[in-house]
Amino acid sequence: MSKPLVGIIMGSESDLKVMQEAADILTQLGVEFELTVVSAHRTPQRLMEYAASVQERGLKVIVAGAGGAAHLPGMIASVTVLPVIGVPVKSSNSIDGWDSVLSILQMPSGVPVATVALNGARNAGILAAQIIGTNDKTVSDKLTAYKEELKAKVENSIRELKIAGYTNTFDNE
Repeated sequence: MSKPLVGIIMGSESDLKVMQEAADILTQLGVEFELTVVSAHRTPQRLMEYAASVQERGLKVIVAGAGGAAHLPGMIASVTVLPVIGVPVKSSNSIDGWDSVLSILQMPSGVPVATVALNGARNAGILAAQIIGTNDKTVSDKLTAYKEELKAKVENSIRELKIAGYTNTFDNE
């Protein structure tokens, strides 16, 4: 097993059902990762120790998911120079997810956090792989193949609609 390049962290184990999507796409793309719980509010010392150790352990990107006040991504970003991708999680104590989105999105100048959609851990995993892919041709090639699969799915949908008899004047074939 290779050393992990991406750290996937979450504020609590209840976030795993969302954050698993990042793990799944990274696995599909062949990017090694680690996954753990680091709570900004309940384990602040663990957060600081984790963030301080990421570079020396060889990580290149952090994907941090959190719900509610969602301070985890920003706090990690305040301690490390690695890129941090924030995943706002709609949690049980959430205000329809908006509190999480705004907590992660509205970072102060000098402490950027790339932010994906609410519960958008899959896109966070893809973005992490794209960052890794800037220096890893194998990962870049897998991303290219993945994008081709997405394109093929859309093209298949277009064919299925035509077969079903729906009119489409855009594709005059």
